[in-house]
Amino acid sequence: MLEELTSRKLDALIITHLPNVRYLCGFTGSSGVLLLTPTKSVFFTDGRYTTQARAEVTGLTVVISRKSALAAAAEWVLVRIPRKSKMAVGIESEHLTIASRDSLARQLSSRFRLRGTVTLVERLRMIKEADEIAIIRRAVLLGANLFEHILKKIQPGISEMEIAAELEYAARRAGAQEMSFSTIVAAGPRSALPHARASAQRVPRRAFVLLDFGVILQGYCSDMTRTVCVGHVSRAARDVYEAVREAQQAAVDAVRPGASVAEVDGAARKVLRRAKLARYFRHSIGHGVGLEIHELPRVAAGQQEQLHPGTVITIEPGVYIAGHGGVRIEDMVVVNGNGCEVLTPSSKELIVL
Repeated sequence: MLEELTSRKLDALIITHLPNVRYLCGFTGSSGVLLLTPTKSVFFTDGRYTTQARAEVTGLTVVISRKSALAAAAEWVLVRIPRKSKMAVGIESEHLTIASRDSLARQLSSRFRLRGTVTLVERLRMIKEADEIAIIRRAVLLGANLFEHILKKIQPGISEMEIAAELEYAARRAGAQEMSFSTIVAAGPRSALPHARASAQRVPRRAFVLLDFGVILQGYCSDMTRTVCVGHVSRAARDVYEAVREAQQAAVDAVRPGASVAEVDGAARKVLRRAKLARYFRHSIGHGVGLEIHELPRVAAGQQEQLHPGTVITIEPGVYIAGHGGVRIEDMVVVNGNGCEVLTPSSKELIVL
């Protein structure tokens, strides 16, 4: 990170986005600011986290303040950084509110120029270390075990909310800190809603049931989607499922070091175009996963980011036909030296309950 300060000619960088704070210094609480200068790194928080901060943040100066963490960081900059006529202080533009930025500018005075940075830490987080991948792997396996558990509970008449509740309860019992996001359970026509939240809707006698969920272990997220069928499967429904499965595999096969994320997205769309279903695929093929459920890179058409070993992404094509239903299949994969490793072990064959 200190090399980034030098290359961007920053006298200081204020990190406010908590996942970035955690990544750089290990703090897992809900209130903290990290200040980086070419010669000093200081972490600021309040009295609620005195013990936690001193246990988690090592190798840095820890300041416990009665002021807000951001105000304390600004005061430190004002008093401690060697004076010169104009000083550049980097801020995380995507994560600092306008009100907080204005307050920071007022406190620092005109001698300091605030300079916005974008995805500075996020780009470092995009390449996972071996220990990060090991934690993600465990989170993915926990999710896969939950999928096997919930299959025993899905039947006609049960509500989407009951399925979600059982899945989330089982996740906690299995050791998950929490879910990665609000669990998606969508049955029948509602499975055509890509981000449907579990509702009181009951599972019909014949329907697709789409399950999209993930868990957090040691701060790292998992994400998986499987679509199962309850009751008789029509030929048309089976054809849709198989087209999505083929598209998903084509995208997985396209993942390799040096490939652009647009190539991965395009591999899935090519299969769906051939099946005359491309118009029903309305979102990107995937996204990065780590300390946040949606991280860099965005795996989508028009994006030129190249994949590198250690990048963890989802591959999740879907077909959503309004009034009928939808299918999505999602795995997490990690890019390696030869291609990728599929982390999600759950079968992608159509499961009929």
